[in-house]
Order: sequence, then structure tokens, then C-alpha cells
Amino acid sequence: MENKWVTLGQQTIYDNKWIRLEEHQVINPGGGKGIYGKVHFKNKAIGIVPIDAEGNTWLVGQFRYTLNEWSWEIPEGGGPLHIDVLTSAKRELKEETGIEANSWQLLMRFHTSNSVTDEEGFIFLATDLQFGDNQLEESEADLQVKKLPFAEALKMVMEGKITDSMSVAGILKAAILLNKIES
Repeated sequence: MENKWVTLGQQTIYDNKWIRLEEHQVINPGGGKGIYGKVHFKNKAIGIVPIDAEGNTWLVGQFRYTLNEWSWEIPEGGGPLHIDVLTSAKRELKEETGIEANSWQLLMRFHTSNSVTDEEGFIFLATDLQFGDNQLEESEADLQVKKLPFAEALKMVMEGKITDSMSVAGILKAAILLNKIES
């Protein structure tokens, strides 16, 4: 499809090492002038659904400042734009859980909220697991790791106890792929 948006100008409103907030002056597809806010992410979103031979998975829980509440999630984080997403996924899984995997499968590529951000994400299924010590970042000091049957994580999604969009999408896609639910 043809892009009917016209950008007249753009200015940076805010910028830090993770995000840049831009305001664009535009002409929309209907011909009207307006503004469009865009959040540019300086990393790719990376998520991992680790599953062992017994059908267990691992969730990480932490207090999410932006939500002002506790959140259970799949291991996830940011991967630098210039680094291969699988390399970032391997680092993130080891960092948060201490787990390394011998088998990796891309579950999905997605956009987190394409009406306001250009963030691109990738979720992997990790299997054939090996266990070691995690290597948490300072901001993850309250992070808790929980091992549970994959079916229980799926139940948490279905009951609304897991609300993080990457986690919901990754767990549901893994469940379909592993024939844990019907597609």
C-alpha cells in the first residue's frame, strides 16, 4: 500500500539512552494538518519462553514502576539495535534466570504499540536447558524467578494474572505450537 502520510517537520521533545519522543507535523491521509507523537525505541524488545523436558517454564516477577504494580512475565528485556536478536535473547535469559538453552526457535516478530511507537520485538522458544546463576542488573534487584508447569503459566494468562503483552503473546503462541491449546 502507498503511504499517504506527509511529514512537514519533526522535533525531538525528549531523549535519553532508551527512548526518544518526537512530535511530527503531518498531513494525514484525509488531507488534514495535524501532529503525531512517536516514541522511538533505541533497543529491540526481546522475550523468551523457556521450557524444559518436563514441561516446566520460568517466569520472572518484578515491580513495574510504570504500572505501580507487581508483574509476572516471561524473561524479557532490550536488545541493542545493532546486535543479532538471538544473541540478545541468549544474554537476557542467562541474565534474568541463569538458564542457557541449546535449542532456540523464533516464535514471533511483533510491534508493541504501532500507533505510537516504532518498537520491534521478538519472542523465542528456548529448550534443551542448562542451569546456572543469574546475573541481574541493578534495576532488577527485586526480580523473582519462578519455575512452574507451562500449563500453569498458560492458565495465568487465561485468568488475566499475566498481563504483559509480550508474555501473553509468547505463552499463547508457544501453547499453540506445542499443541497445548487448539488454534
